[in-house]
Formats: sequence, structure tokens, C-alpha cells
Amino acid sequence: MALSGHETFVALVREHGRMLAQVVHAYARSEDERKDLQQEVLAQLWRAFPGYDSERRFSTWMYRIALNVAISSSRRRRELLRIDEAATAPAPDPSSTERDQQLRSLQRFVSSLPPLDRALVLLYLDERSQKEIAEVLGITESNVSTRIHRIKQRLREQLTGKEGEGP
Repeated sequence: MALSGHETFVALVREHGRMLAQVVHAYARSEDERKDLQQEVLAQLWRAFPGYDSERRFSTWMYRIALNVAISSSRRRRELLRIDEAATAPAPDPSSTERDQQLRSLQRFVSSLPPLDRALVLLYLDERSQKEIAEVLGITESNVSTRIHRIKQRLREQLTGKEGEGP
């Protein structure tokens, strides 16, 4: 028996739920904002689903819509999730592992990136190919490569405290 459009949609969204959660988490600060953004993304996905071409990868289609909704939502709120470390950094937790601290540092770095670069990093960390990243973001593969290189360099500089230094 064939699945209905609704059942197919639900199955595909469940299959790619982790990716949706990553996008929502990267673009919304509080739990309430994440819930609102997730609902907004799901509503837009549902509205756009009749136009989805099943010959294409669902994950690419879903990423593109989720990122567009998240970026638009951020612009509407006039927030780009820039973290002011001096104001928001919690006191160091002595029981926190070094890996936890590194993960929080990486999350702060990603949150501070402009929306397009933040989206690129999410796709890169999700091990998407440069071709797929380019397709999702609507930029060239060479632009993806250049941006990844520059983001990695900025991260290295931030982690080593050597901003502004270079060859």
C-alpha cells in the first residue's frame, strides 16, 4: 500500500529530524524560540511539499528551506545571534571536561558567524559534500571551498589567540 502525501512527509521529516534540530539550534537562542522556529520551518516545509521533486535529494531541499526560514526569522527579530562573551559567558565549571569546554567554544564561534557562513558550517559539520553545500546555499563550489578555508583560519586564530597575525 502506498503512503499518503502526509505520511510520506512525516516519514521524511522524521528521517532528517537531526538536521532540522541542528538548524533550529543554531538560529534560536532560547527553548521557546527553538520551538517557534521549528514550527515555522515545519509549516513552510509542509506548504512547499507539493512542489518537492522526488527525483532530488530530500535532505538538500529540506536544508534549503530550513535555512531560509531560519535566516528570515533572525532578520525579522533583528537578531543575528552574536554572543557577547563578556556578558553571557558562564563562570567556568570545574567539573566540566575539556571536551565540553571546547564544544561550547565552537558553538559560540559558530553563533557569531554571519547567517550564510553559519549555514555553511552546519552543512560542513554534517559532512555534506561541497557540491551539495553549494546547491543548498546557492553559491559556487569554489565559493564554498574559499569560505570553509577562511572560517577554519578564523577559528584557528581565535583558538590560538593570534587574531590579526598571519603570513
